[in-house]
Amino acid sequence: MDIKAGVILPARRENVEFRTSDGLTLVGELSLPLSTAPVATIVALHPLSTHGGFMDSHIIRKAAARLPALADLAVLRFNFRGVSSPRGASGGEFGHGVDERHDLAAVMAFVAERGLPHPWLVGWSFGTEVALKYGLEYPIDGAILLSPPLHRTSDAELAAWAGSGKRLVAVIPELDDYLRPAEAAARFAVVPEVEFVAVEGGKHLWVGESQTTRVLSEIVRRLNPAALPLPATFDE
Repeated sequence: MDIKAGVILPARRENVEFRTSDGLTLVGELSLPLSTAPVATIVALHPLSTHGGFMDSHIIRKAAARLPALADLAVLRFNFRGVSSPRGASGGEFGHGVDERHDLAAVMAFVAERGLPHPWLVGWSFGTEVALKYGLEYPIDGAILLSPPLHRTSDAELAAWAGSGKRLVAVIPELDDYLRPAEAAARFAVVPEVEFVAVEGGKHLWVGESQTTRVLSEIVRRLNPAALPLPATFDE
């Protein structure tokens, strides 16, 4: 079978819920390798809900559909407060990157409770802001930032990652709508150890199979490099 947009590879999938400290219920899904323990965990933080972002935004959906089978990764995805998807609706309303701090806390408590190994925050656009602002509060291996706009993250919050011992990977599309490689390099200079990846021809939404494969490969390169290169076909 060719691996393309609508393909969902085998995995153990479970609908999950999280309760926030301010009384909301969030909905999500945990996807695990079918017959082995995961080697690492993606905690996926979706793009801006006011611009259509949710737990099914295509890179996140494809990570959950493919990476448990192709790279032995756990993928935990969820809707931030006030966001709906076919999985269901999370309570509350959009918190402008402030109240979402409680959402991340509830999800990371679940990660700890389940003993999910080597968690990485994988944020896309708005999700990168939540990762940068609050990710250092948790025992994560690192954070991967896809198309970070750096609109809500202060220079001080970004600089706090320097010397933190947690890896920070910035994947910047050449043709991004908000932050292109030259400007991004200047902003991220406050974190000398950042792993900076400028993607030639890349766009903010990473549309198309070649860009999808590039992004998923950059994630796997950090979490389980032995699984590279990602295959284009899968034998059922």
